[in-house]
Amino acid sequence: MKILIIEDEAPAFRRLQKVLEEINPDIEIVEVIDSVEESVKWFDGNASPDLIFMDIQLSDGISFEIFEKIKITKPVIFTTAFDEYMLKAFKVNSIDYLLKPVKKEELTASLQKYNDLKNSFSSSVNPDLNTLIGQIRMDDRKYKSRFLIKQGERLISVETVDIAYFYTRNGVVYLVTLEDKKYLMDSNLDELMNQLDPEKFYRANRQYLVSFQSINATHKYHKGKLLIELYQKTDDPVTVSVEKATDFKNWLGE
Repeated sequence: MKILIIEDEAPAFRRLQKVLEEINPDIEIVEVIDSVEESVKWFDGNASPDLIFMDIQLSDGISFEIFEKIKITKPVIFTTAFDEYMLKAFKVNSIDYLLKPVKKEELTASLQKYNDLKNSFSSSVNPDLNTLIGQIRMDDRKYKSRFLIKQGERLISVETVDIAYFYTRNGVVYLVTLEDKKYLMDSNLDELMNQLDPEKFYRANRQYLVSFQSINATHKYHKGKLLIELYQKTDDPVTVSVEKATDFKNWLGE
């Protein structure tokens, strides 16, 4: 199996290489690329590998830009430290989405998924990739419609449609409703992101996870960042980094 790795963090690449070789010593890593620009050049001048491992945030941009510049016909497994790109990943050639640090058992399952589909991906068959990837997309995944919150001796049910945003402060996560009511949560933001519909909630930064309906406006901010203006009050400015600005604007327009 010939594998291409697109990853700009050397420690992450070395770990991925080590685990891949432990799982299957016959795996051949044909190249490691760290940028969008170099990836596009590589695909223009080389035969496609069997499988691509791709980080999302690269040294010169977001890896989704690669798909905008060239046509990729092979399956992709995304590896990233951020879970907010999951929905977008499954709109391209992704067959899996692994959060860093990548665990051996999860990587093994991803490779098994690839092996189960490899006959269909064979270039001699020339499959419809959208149909094949549709078999494993997460569009039909069930997301939480309400949260049960303990407040003293009371249990309060909060509908997801009534949530404005979640935020974390000093290791504690809070839920804030559209009516500006605040509740303490047991889950962290990463866990919540996996439970919520990514079309309706966006991880603006490490502190804030916001719902679409809570956003009043978006403004340009310091050094290329975006400032999200919510209808509800927040303790701190809710900003989106320059690296994620394009992705956030695309999310707003979906």
